[in-house]
Amino acid sequence: MRAQQRLLGRIEADLKSAGLPSLGWYDVLWELVRSPQGRLRPFEIEERTLLAQYNLSRLIDRLEKEGLVQRETFDQDGRGRWVVVTESGRALQKRMWQVYAKAIEDNLGSKLSEADAVALASLLARFS
Repeated sequence: MRAQQRLLGRIEADLKSAGLPSLGWYDVLWELVRSPQGRLRPFEIEERTLLAQYNLSRLIDRLEKEGLVQRETFDQDGRGRWVVVTESGRALQKRMWQVYAKAIEDNLGSKLSEADAVALASLLARFS
């Protein structure tokens, strides 16, 4: 847990120093970008991320305010909503990935041999 927290802290610092938002923003945008039609219902985002529902609702509000996502009515149920990634959201996710990928390499990948990386991935896969 300490190693995870240190690694995430370093990645968050790299994002912040690049003038980018936090990993929570990236996680939501990534899930939307990789979904069919670039949209998910809020409970689907919650299932795919580590964000609690109450945090996710506030984060979606902030993303919408920034023009990165928009909410649309769910056709089969007028009460439900889709969260849809915008072109601005797609562009931000790509910019964030450039910093995020480098931070992963600098803080994790460069510290593991290929054999270590394969072993670690194999061990972690047991928990998924």
